[in-house]
Amino acid sequence: MEWVQHFHENVCALSEAKGMYKTMYYCGCDLGSATGKAVIVDEEKIISWAVMNSKGNPEKTAQIVLEKAIAKAGLDSREALSTIVGTGYGREGVSFIQSNISEITCHAHGAFWMNTKVRTVIDIGGQDCKVIALNNQGKILDFMMNDKCAAGTGRFFEAMGRALDCTLEELSELALESDNPVAISKQCSVFAESEVVTLINKGADIHDIAAGIHDSIARRIFSMANKTGINAEVVLTGGCAQNQALIRSLEKRLNFKLAPLSENPQIAGALGAALLGRDAYCSNHVK
Repeated sequence: MEWVQHFHENVCALSEAKGMYKTMYYCGCDLGSATGKAVIVDEEKIISWAVMNSKGNPEKTAQIVLEKAIAKAGLDSREALSTIVGTGYGREGVSFIQSNISEITCHAHGAFWMNTKVRTVIDIGGQDCKVIALNNQGKILDFMMNDKCAAGTGRFFEAMGRALDCTLEELSELALESDNPVAISKQCSVFAESEVVTLINKGADIHDIAAGIHDSIARRIFSMANKTGINAEVVLTGGCAQNQALIRSLEKRLNFKLAPLSENPQIAGALGAALLGRDAYCSNHVK
């Protein structure tokens, strides 16, 4: 007897062994320039997830982050996973990833699963920034991607942190203590870093400089979003989605609050990959 479960109008074959229900597991790996993320889902929910700093080699990053997610899920090994789908910059370089899907598609799918009211997804990664417009079914209507320079990315934050001699967390905390951001006119990280050093030498308040840095990134992202169209609800994904100073600056530009997500926004891409892998597996195994 074959057991099946309906999901998004697909019928998924679950088990034929002794009439017993067998849980199936599906994994997504998002291998970015700065971090690796892995998410494991079953037919209904997230089972586990893990995030770690990239190790330089995508294969090594994927192996370690996947092992962490597998251990959290209480599974024995990769063999317990029906599918492993990759996304992100390093997705092509991993031997055990079975298929690859673009970051745009995965972030849109993952964000919409976490909040079905989402209509605009802003993803800020280590070396790119994406704005994705969705319809009420989560389908991509339009997108814009900045992957030619560091402006508006995690790398830009890192450069500014070096200029102010502080961590990324401290940079956000400094900005939150300012009500008078200074204008940072340069978008290129090299020129902006020089501009920040000049401001420091002129005696500008470090809190105001930090706030100005976040405002400059928000301005860049807002300009990109205007080209795709800004429709509420708007969500922020990626590692920078946990930067409260950036959230404040973006909300000031948007003139409304960013929408919440039900899970860690950093795992949106990996989650989308896992869900899309699950849907494809289920569709291919209908009898």
